[in-house]
Amino acid sequence: MTKPSTNGVTIALEGKVAFVTGASRGIGAAIALRLAQAGAVVAMTARDRAGLHRTEAAIESAGGRAWWRTADLASGAQIRSVTMATLREFGRVDILVNNAGLTFPQRVLEVGLREWRTTLDVNLLAPLLLVQAFTPGMIERRSGKIINISSQAGLGALEEHASYSASKSALHLLTQTMAVEFGRDNIQANCIAPTVILTDMAEQVWPPGPRSEAMRARIALGRFGKPSEVADAVLFLASPLSDFITGEVLSVDGGFRAR
Repeated sequence: MTKPSTNGVTIALEGKVAFVTGASRGIGAAIALRLAQAGAVVAMTARDRAGLHRTEAAIESAGGRAWWRTADLASGAQIRSVTMATLREFGRVDILVNNAGLTFPQRVLEVGLREWRTTLDVNLLAPLLLVQAFTPGMIERRSGKIINISSQAGLGALEEHASYSASKSALHLLTQTMAVEFGRDNIQANCIAPTVILTDMAEQVWPPGPRSEAMRARIALGRFGKPSEVADAVLFLASPLSDFITGEVLSVDGGFRAR
């Protein structure tokens, strides 16, 4: 399997175990495949069993190794179950990618308690619980990468994204706190904040029309992103090339914030 490279430098993650949430489709599936292409063994979770099967097949077709368990990350009990199963299977996780997320497009006056709590449970509490499960081993080994997938909606207000923006903004500060607390143990914790990436969820939230065209017009490159472009950023942050980068929020936004 050909390893990904950056400026002629091959990025190799052989011997590493990566854990990716929301890996059944879209950004998560692209991340899992990219890490596997670099040589990591990839443990995956999502709610969609069929989607995880598809991601596993793609990884195996590329010559990689994948393992998965289904879990609803809104459930603390299911998070505990999948993390314990992962540690039984592999003994450790070297690279944690908290990618799973959801949104309920609602204006501030329409936000309901169920939507608010579910959004924060999946987008903010789940990454915390997964870090609590896997980071003690990283501390013991004095090595580890934590990569949280956030959003441009966590860096600036976006209409109809009240609970989503709140969860992602909080994730930025949580990530920076991780960077401060785990830095002495040689663990790097960073966020990636994409703009609209063309996934199934994005197509539901941003269907063709004036609203999506106005959003695209705010992006300097004039287009929405691709899941593979987020996966490339994850690969960089998962690799030794980023060993002196921690506590950062990396925008993968085509120049959205440059305007």
